[in-house]
Amino acid sequence: MVTVRLPLLILSCAALVAGLTGAAHVPPGAHASAAQAPSCGAPYRIERTLPGGAAWRLCWEMRTIEGLTLADVVYTPVGGAPISVLRSTALAQIHVPYDSGEPRFHDIGTLGENAVVLQEADCPGGERREQFVCVGVRPRGHAYLKPRPGEPNLSAQGSELVVYAAFQVGWYTYLVEWAFSDDGAITPRVGATGSLSGFTAAPEYGWPTKRGSTHVEQSHSHNVFWRLDFDVAGRGGDVVEQYDFTGSGTARRALSRKVLTEETAAVNRRTRWWRVADSGTLNADGHRVSWEIGNSDSAEYRGPDDEAFTRADLYVSQYRACERLATTNPAPDCAQSVDRYVDGERLTDPVVWVGVSYHHVARDEDADPMPTHWQGFRITPRDVTAENPR
Repeated sequence: MVTVRLPLLILSCAALVAGLTGAAHVPPGAHASAAQAPSCGAPYRIERTLPGGAAWRLCWEMRTIEGLTLADVVYTPVGGAPISVLRSTALAQIHVPYDSGEPRFHDIGTLGENAVVLQEADCPGGERREQFVCVGVRPRGHAYLKPRPGEPNLSAQGSELVVYAAFQVGWYTYLVEWAFSDDGAITPRVGATGSLSGFTAAPEYGWPTKRGSTHVEQSHSHNVFWRLDFDVAGRGGDVVEQYDFTGSGTARRALSRKVLTEETAAVNRRTRWWRVADSGTLNADGHRVSWEIGNSDSAEYRGPDDEAFTRADLYVSQYRACERLATTNPAPDCAQSVDRYVDGERLTDPVVWVGVSYHHVARDEDADPMPTHWQGFRITPRDVTAENPR
């Protein structure tokens, strides 16, 4: 049974340049420049040079279905040229099944609730865009540290551009965030705060909260999906590869590579990762530029037969405009979930869907307001530059 919440509020962005929502997707093989001009103007255009000299440029939009959506994401390393990374990215679903079997929510899509109007305190040190989006810069700790005997240590502190919005869905407040680091990494993540649902259950399905042991708060999962339409080094030419290390339990560990030429559903392994590479762009060392996807922090939820979309952690599908959500997809002429998008079609214009699960076992500390718990993954540049872009 699919359970959904109330419809998401339509947020009008009339000043947004029409190209962000209606631009035609460039056909495979039609390479564009490494960093095309952005398709939006103020206040939907974000351009920020970080303290270390690296820069990011992107557009944002508040869509009725997906909520906060980013497009035309471009990275400029220190001393380097701009290079495009993503044509668009957005949250694609928050699936919340409870451990007793019911309820089982699908929290976004044509169903959800309102974007939260952010107050000044909700965007510390940053700027609010159109009330709903916070844009700011924050430190990320050591970028590197290398001791040099007889000389000062070679070290630097890193920083990242952060773009986020908040959405109130039922009892939960979801913080939807993307962090863009000065080293070229991107960290999409979702934080859940607000309130516990109050759904009670038998002791085997939850944890006692409040005074005594009679109130058992039901445990549940947050299965978050993101949709990522990469355009590495310009439109066209993207190739998705899967990497594994063989030889577990042996002294030798060999690297294996698999090029995903057809639509694929892939599951996590401890040493497995993926990358999206441009087939025709090399760095100064002659290596193909790419961005690597790592997803080792997921609880890897697996649901019943009617939740087949939970049976894999990463999907790669051929681009189709109507394939917008990982579940409860709103287009009537399109499949309804990401597992059905993947049917063996040849990949010429791949879209990557990443799922990260978190199993929430309530505790006394979750009493109102509930502390934020985060889940996400990391996208890391691989061979984009020939050396550390410091």
